Amino acid sequence: MSPVVLIVAMAILGSVVLLFVGVAAPRSSDQVMDRLTEYGGRTLTLEEIELSQPFSQRIIKPVLEGIAQLLGRLTPQRNIEETRRKLELAGKPYGWGSTEFLGIRGLAGILLATLTFLLLTLTGQYLPKRFLATAVAGGLGFYVLPTLWLSGQIRRRQTEILKALPDALDLLTISVEAGLGFDAALSKVAEKWENELSLAFTRVIQEIQMGKLRREALRDMADRMDVSDVSSFVAAIIQADQLGVSIAKVLRIQSEQMRIRRRQRAEEKAHQAPVKMLFPMVFLIFPALLVILLGPAILVVMSSGVLGVI
Repeated sequence: MSPVVLIVAMAILGSVVLLFVGVAAPRSSDQVMDRLTEYGGRTLTLEEIELSQPFSQRIIKPVLEGIAQLLGRLTPQRNIEETRRKLELAGKPYGWGSTEFLGIRGLAGILLATLTFLLLTLTGQYLPKRFLATAVAGGLGFYVLPTLWLSGQIRRRQTEILKALPDALDLLTISVEAGLGFDAALSKVAEKWENELSLAFTRVIQEIQMGKLRREALRDMADRMDVSDVSSFVAAIIQADQLGVSIAKVLRIQSEQMRIRRRQRAEEKAHQAPVKMLFPMVFLIFPALLVILLGPAILVVMSSGVLGVI
């Protein structure tokens, strides 16, 4: 037997032995519990507590807070209030406030400007051109892109609320007619769904439980949404509450009106579809059809030499 074959055989045998030893080795009962017992038996240091937090909390959040504090001193109070208003309309995505959003805008502007400057430096562009492109990229990252993203979030939330409102009003009507109070019916709607409207209803219930008047909580909800259908619904409920009108009848009328409006919006979008399809058809579909239909004829004409004679 050659030495090479002997070495290979011994290596295979050793691998099989190690495999069986690893499989048959006793395992600890629960590694997670062992770690919890280890950390629970002693006091954690400040460094261990900080390192246990995620990277976003340890590094990114302090950087954003520093940038936001600097920009907050330079930004007029009117702009900060406008940003807070837009974040409320967007449903406070990721729990951001106006300060955090300012920090994100500043960080986006700095990163985009830095990347643009480095890219133009590597390509060997002239220095004035680099500075001009860097300023444009910084303004784009600070003003344009975050504003477009926030506007998109606002439109998405308002569209979701419009879609969910008729069904929510139907459930509200059924609950009130079944004997529940209006607040209990709101809680029932908040339990049934997990969308922007149910979250808004949950906040209204929490504010009422904290002592806020129902009409004020509903008005604040309508202001945070800025949806015409929600504003009309809130106005009808407040008026019925003040005049002593049956809320069940008001809800029945409102639910019917919301269903009619939803049908009208669907019909409007259906009528807009041919106009929206015109541009993709002209620029994408028609050229391909022309190539498929006229391409063989053009090839035949070119091969026959008719174009050359002409």
